[in-house]
Amino acid sequence: MITDKYLPVMGYNVFCGKLSEVNYSQKTLINTFSPNSYGVALNDKRFEKALKGSDLLVLDGIGVAFASVFLNGKNIKKVAGQDCFDYFIDQVNQKSGKCFFFGSTEKTLQKIKDRLAVEYPNVTVGYYSPPFKPEFTDEDNVAARKAINDFAPDVLFVGLTAPKQEKWAFENKDYLNVPVISTIGNVFDWYAGNSKRPAKIWVKLRLEWLVRIFLRPEIFKRNTGNQMLFVRDFLLVFFKLKKI
Repeated sequence: MITDKYLPVMGYNVFCGKLSEVNYSQKTLINTFSPNSYGVALNDKRFEKALKGSDLLVLDGIGVAFASVFLNGKNIKKVAGQDCFDYFIDQVNQKSGKCFFFGSTEKTLQKIKDRLAVEYPNVTVGYYSPPFKPEFTDEDNVAARKAINDFAPDVLFVGLTAPKQEKWAFENKDYLNVPVISTIGNVFDWYAGNSKRPAKIWVKLRLEWLVRIFLRPEIFKRNTGNQMLFVRDFLLVFFKLKKI
């Protein structure tokens, strides 16, 4: 990995380079980090361990970028789950490789496969829809790992929603024979056409979060408490009232 492409932000080492700068010769687990995930991890040690155990922890929240500016004097470019998907699916398409989607429903996964067949015709697609439950059993995990390993993909995309997907990917990483594992959450539904991501102009302006508040106010209500925990701790750290 590139040791000079990380910045410490609130106890986490966040990747501040480009996906194209990374050598993927070793198995690489990519997770995203946001103020919301920081807040969730305060009360979920498995999730915290998964985030801190990522090979690449990329920024997916403007609050983390602001915190880095104030704490490190350096900005961090956003690399959301969508960016990871776009980059790796293009790489797989160029080499006529294989990708695997783990999570969501059979219907959504088939939509993804059908669309990829048109937009990325050189990609061979596999998928597995796990049972819908809060926690998978050992038998569930064995079945999922077997499906993935038998397909032998170049990239595994995990879409189970946070924090479940990050914990699953981290805890099953050593059992998976996959070069790249990327948790991409909402991208499954976006690419399948089940829901829409805000327009690119809002993403570029780093105001995607604001648009999503109006599109899905229930997410705003659910995440606000966790985000306030991030703001609280950031202020304490900035004013040297707390060490992380």
